[in-house]
Amino acid sequence: MNYRHSFHAGNFADVVKHLALVSAIVHLKKKDKGFAAIDTHGGRGLYDLTSREARRTAEHESGIGRLSKLKDDQGALGAYLQLARGDHYPGSPLIAAKLLRPQDRLVAIEKHKEEFAELHDALRQFERARVVEGDGYEKLIALLPPPERRGLVLIDPPYEDDKEFQRAAQVLAQAHRRFATGIYMLWFPIKSKAAADAFCGEIANTGIEKLLRIDIETKAPPKSGKDDDKTRLTAAGLLIVNPPYGLDEDMRAAAQVVAPALTARIDVEWLAGE
Repeated sequence: MNYRHSFHAGNFADVVKHLALVSAIVHLKKKDKGFAAIDTHGGRGLYDLTSREARRTAEHESGIGRLSKLKDDQGALGAYLQLARGDHYPGSPLIAAKLLRPQDRLVAIEKHKEEFAELHDALRQFERARVVEGDGYEKLIALLPPPERRGLVLIDPPYEDDKEFQRAAQVLAQAHRRFATGIYMLWFPIKSKAAADAFCGEIANTGIEKLLRIDIETKAPPKSGKDDDKTRLTAAGLLIVNPPYGLDEDMRAAAQVVAPALTARIDVEWLAGE
């Protein structure tokens, strides 16, 4: 996978991931007490869908582009669409920042200097957002548990090599030991169903009491003769530790609308607890 998310912003995987992120934050805001949101791989925060990179793959056209005509509603889908429509697609840090209240805060981490600079600019206007340059895995542990004792952690690595799966699982387990009541969202690509199932099973076997899995699978795009066709992702998953009550139903309700629009299948499954 190409690390620069500009090539993939707004694609089918972003739609499901960001829908779940919005749902989780909306549920956290039902209580007055503030919370911390931590994004370990922030990217650049805002993506121009008319840029050369976005036009090269055009992945957003089969993602957020297909949702442009959907009617807003009062649920997580409506909140997401209000944030995500347009030629500039918000990454997860910007989505979180726009949903924060004065008592909430965001820490967005990014290690690539160019992406970090862009992320810093994207979040400059948000007083309750802090941008940190460095390795998201390493920085995360030092931030836990948050003083608020309420929080959401998004772990969304690029999976540039096979070792990323192992590291992501290890860091999630370590973070959970430090802050067991936190909400964790771990995104992963699915290139092999067997490998994805084994990865999710490994995390479930760590003893996490509440674990939700959300998968989206799309039809393979028609071949255009480009090299991109050979590596283009057609399925992805999201593991959510300690999902807020009602998030699973939010996602099932959204899936009834989103899946047909994306010509996709979306599965919401409890791996532990319910």
